[in-house]
Amino acid sequence: MPTEILMPALSPTMEEGTLAKWLVKEGDTVSSGDIMAEIETDKATMEFEAVDEGTIGKIIVAEGTEGVKVNDVIAVLLEDGESADDIGDTPSKSEPAPSHAAPAEASDKTAPEAGYGRGKTDATPAPAAPKGKDGERIFATPLARRIAKDKGLDLSQIRGTGPHGRIIKADVENAKPDAQPAKAEAPAKADAPVAAMATGPSTDVVLKTYEGRPFEEVKLDGMRKTIAARLTEAKQSVPHFYLRRDINLDALLKFRSQLNKQLEARGVKLSVNDFIIKACALALQEVPEANAVWAGDRTLQFEKSDVAVAVAIEGGLFTPVLKDADVKSLSALSAEMKDLASRARDRKLAPHEYQGGSFAISNLGMFGIDNFDAIINPPHAAILAVGAGVKKPIVGDDDELTVGTMMSVTLSVDHRVIDGALGADLLQAIKNNLESPMTMLA
Repeated sequence: MPTEILMPALSPTMEEGTLAKWLVKEGDTVSSGDIMAEIETDKATMEFEAVDEGTIGKIIVAEGTEGVKVNDVIAVLLEDGESADDIGDTPSKSEPAPSHAAPAEASDKTAPEAGYGRGKTDATPAPAAPKGKDGERIFATPLARRIAKDKGLDLSQIRGTGPHGRIIKADVENAKPDAQPAKAEAPAKADAPVAAMATGPSTDVVLKTYEGRPFEEVKLDGMRKTIAARLTEAKQSVPHFYLRRDINLDALLKFRSQLNKQLEARGVKLSVNDFIIKACALALQEVPEANAVWAGDRTLQFEKSDVAVAVAIEGGLFTPVLKDADVKSLSALSAEMKDLASRARDRKLAPHEYQGGSFAISNLGMFGIDNFDAIINPPHAAILAVGAGVKKPIVGDDDELTVGTMMSVTLSVDHRVIDGALGADLLQAIKNNLESPMTMLA
C-alpha cells in the first residue's frame, strides 16, 4: 500500500514551513537515511531524511511552496511491486497525527530520522495502526511493521529508537521474539502553539486608516510571525520587574587588554561580551535559586549554567545557548560564541542549539544604546539588557572626582520565579564578577 510522506514538525513550535527544495524526483529510489528535501522553518533550513525504503511515486507539494502545514501530505512513497496506478487520488492533507520528526540538524549537517504518515492514498480509510495491551497506538514505520509481521514479532514488545519513540527498521531487525518491552522515556512535551500574534486593530481597520497614503505591504516570514506571537504572549503573561545597576568596566578593560596580548599568538581575541557571558554564568552558580525556569505548576532549578545570547540577524534574531558556560574558559566561550553567531546569521543553527537555557543576555551596547529593558523569553526567568560602556564622571575610592567607563545594565525578572531580593543578589553577583574580572579565572 503506498505510503504518504507528511510534512514533518522540525521544531517544537513549527506549525507550517516552506518546502524549499526537493533533492529527489518521481521515480527515484530512496533508502532509510537518504536526504529527500530541504525544509525552511521559522528559524532555519533543515534536511528531511527518508525513514523507509521505496520509490518516490508522486510529489504532491512543489518545491518553493510556502505555508505547508505540519502533517500535510507532501509526497507518496511506493513499496516493491507497487506502481503509480496504486496511488489514486491523494488528499492535500493527511489525517492529523503526532509528529514523527525529531528536531533536525541545519542544512549543512546530517539530520536525525524523520517520519512519514501511513495511509491509503484513495478515499477509503487507512487501516488502524497496531495498539498495545493498554490500548495506546504503537507508532512504527511501514517497513518496520512488515518486517515484524514476517518475523512474528509483537511490536508492543519492542522499544522504538526513532523520533519520539517510533519503531524503525533497525529496531525490528535487532529484536528477538521473546524481547521484553522496554519503557521508553516520554518525549518532551512540545511548547503549546504560539498564541495569536497580537491584539489591536484588525488589518482592515489599519488599511482603512492609511487609505490614500502611499505604502508598501511587507509580508511577514515565519520568523517574524513567531517573534511577534511569542513576545506578545511573554509581555502579557510574564510578570516582569526590572532591576538596574551601573557597572565600572575600567578593571575589566585593562585585564582584557592584557589577556588579548598574551592570547594573540593563539589567534584569540576576547570581547567584553565574552566576559559578560562568563560573569552571568558564574553568578547563576553563586545564586543557584535564580538558575531556574518557569514550568507551569513548578519551577526547574538547574545545576549547570546554560546562558542564551541574543544574536541579531536579518529579519529577526536567534538566541543560541552556550551550555555549561560556568565551567568553560573565556577563550572556549569566545570561540563557541563566534561560531554560533556566524551560523545564526546564515540560519544554519539546529534547534537544540537555540532552545533551552535559563538565562539570556541581550547586548545593544555595540549599537550605541546606553540602556534598555529586554523582554523575557519564556520559560527563562531573567534576561540581562546590556548598554554601552560610556566614560562618565564618578567618585573614586578616595572620594575624589574622576572619570570611569560605566556600563548600564537592566535585569528583567520573572516574578513567578525570582523575587526582588533574589534578583538583586543575582545582579550584585554579576556586577562583582565584572568589576573584579580576575576572580572569574579562579
